[in-house]
Amino acid sequence: MSALVSSPYWPFAVLIIGIVAVVVMISWLRFHPFVALILSAILVGLISVELPGMGDRQHLVWAVELPMVEFGIVAGKIAWVIALAAVIGMAMMQSGAAQKIVNWLVTSLGEKRAAIALLISGFVLSIPVFFDTVFFLLIPLAITLAKKTGKNFVLYVAAMGGGAAITHSLVPPTPGPLIMAETLNIDLGITIIGGLAAGFLPAIATLVISKRMNERLNIPPRTAITTPADEKHGPSLGWSLMPVVIPIVLISLVSVTGVLAGNVPGWMAFWGNKNIAMGAGTAVALVLWLKHGQLSSAELWKAVGEPLQIAGIIILITSAGGAFGAMIKHSGIGTAIEVLTGDFSISYIVLAWLIAAVMKTAQGSSTVAMITTSSIMLALMDAGVELPYHPIYILLAIGFGALFISWMNDSGFWVVAKMSGFTESEALKTWTVLLAALSLVGLAQVLVFSWLLPFSGS
Repeated sequence: MSALVSSPYWPFAVLIIGIVAVVVMISWLRFHPFVALILSAILVGLISVELPGMGDRQHLVWAVELPMVEFGIVAGKIAWVIALAAVIGMAMMQSGAAQKIVNWLVTSLGEKRAAIALLISGFVLSIPVFFDTVFFLLIPLAITLAKKTGKNFVLYVAAMGGGAAITHSLVPPTPGPLIMAETLNIDLGITIIGGLAAGFLPAIATLVISKRMNERLNIPPRTAITTPADEKHGPSLGWSLMPVVIPIVLISLVSVTGVLAGNVPGWMAFWGNKNIAMGAGTAVALVLWLKHGQLSSAELWKAVGEPLQIAGIIILITSAGGAFGAMIKHSGIGTAIEVLTGDFSISYIVLAWLIAAVMKTAQGSSTVAMITTSSIMLALMDAGVELPYHPIYILLAIGFGALFISWMNDSGFWVVAKMSGFTESEALKTWTVLLAALSLVGLAQVLVFSWLLPFSGS
């Protein structure tokens, strides 16, 4: 046993044991993801041969303490941004801003292009608003349109869900892409621009695949219509877009300026800092909520407590996932993979996609898959691997891998199935097939563009 533990391949055993622990605790024992990830992080520490910063500490003690240190580091990087994203999302829903955007798109594009309007709505709103909330917002409109026309229900559901799923996996401040950017040390503005650009072709693929499924499957709406929120007295379209546009523009402007000019003025760096930019977007969202929700100041801040509670759970899970990923990195997995693959060539884009896809399929959570895989890939890069392309392609590959196989262990699967009135079989034939196809389209796209436009190595 001692020979096995001292082997350069022991980190693979640590990785497998850690991942199996997460999957078993979440999928089989039904542990809360936060608890499962923290316990798995401690387990990884206990069975790792060496841990950084241990000094004179006892290994058993440091195996418990180090995950908590890593948890705090991750939380410090992402907690404020995730909390503000949750507030922006709730404010847009309650002020009528989100409904204004959706209704404007549907009206402008017309009933014949309603699927495109729903796709764009899901794509845009899923940037600051969590996936299930976007789906809750859009599904009444899809049901209404399907009952009015007597057709295209599968098309509407798949289009809006696919659009929302793409940005959920690729564009910050959604928790998964946010922590991937932090873990892989990729500029947040570059991540936003890259995620939006990489989402364009999969969005087109969503429309094509949705139309094909709609032709093969005649599934009528079976659920009652929930009347969409009234937006007649809501904000104008311009103001409705501001909570989303302001953070994206401010953060991206700094990144673009840095690339083009090489030097970012201090005032621009301040306003483009993710914490300030998100704060500016939140301020606008709160003003809209206060004005159009007809709330007093006291009522507004009481209402803000609800999205903050939701954000708290997301922050705990995301930070615990970050701690687990960090412990996997500390196990020496990067060096082990480098030793194993030293004699043959391997595409790290395919490897990143594959790890994320396996993690997503096994335990159901795209966010957990993104967090874990990004830490493993960082360990590889820290071990001396030189990428012939920008690491943004690794991030995108992970994001697309985390879309793969949404089935019964994925909460998103049940949101789509129950809210749409689909049976389990129908959801598997539509939602599961759609995301698997988008995942593969995304992988192919990343491979092609990393070859055509590598930008730079790591």
